[in-house]
Amino acid sequence: MDTDWILQLLSTLGDWGYIGVAGALMVEVIPSELVLGYAGYLVHEGQISLVGAMLSGMIGGTLAQVFLYWLGRYGGRPFFDRYGKFLLMPPRHIEAAEKWFEKHGTFVVFTARFIPVVRHAISIPAGMSRMPLSSFCLYTFAAMFPWTLLFLLVGMQLGTHWQHIEVIGVRYIKPLAAIAIGGIALYVLFTFLRSRKRR
Repeated sequence: MDTDWILQLLSTLGDWGYIGVAGALMVEVIPSELVLGYAGYLVHEGQISLVGAMLSGMIGGTLAQVFLYWLGRYGGRPFFDRYGKFLLMPPRHIEAAEKWFEKHGTFVVFTARFIPVVRHAISIPAGMSRMPLSSFCLYTFAAMFPWTLLFLLVGMQLGTHWQHIEVIGVRYIKPLAAIAIGGIALYVLFTFLRSRKRR
């Protein structure tokens, strides 16, 4: 990936502080790992606070997913079949997210945030199925906490080398994905045992 334009844009957004961090996450033009890594660098430099960066990251990330939720709810699959490529949402990603949502239920809105491919698209089937917006926001906001904190801390540690966070971050994403999949498995098992007990 050519990151020159991304680095230039982030340096501009940095002048906006918390609003710049939240705004960059809301439009999802730049990978969230890079945005949060840069925010961690700003914390390292003393330009913004860790608490403020956390709130900005969680709010911006949640609002970005609410936008996709509404598109899924009111646009449906036909909208994404036609315009998904412009939103960087190819049909195969949406199909994978739909299968995850249908198989694992609403709880996957939280766990899927840590699984590559599915995490960016899971909001769409949640909207299509008309999952309650309050529950959707709660799961999404909760998932944004560990994700935001992780990359802020890594960005703080990297300091001026924060732009390498995508390479470093892979070391952390894989364990998070494994934990998330394990959480889904436990949730499915618990749901199965509870329904069996009721019968």
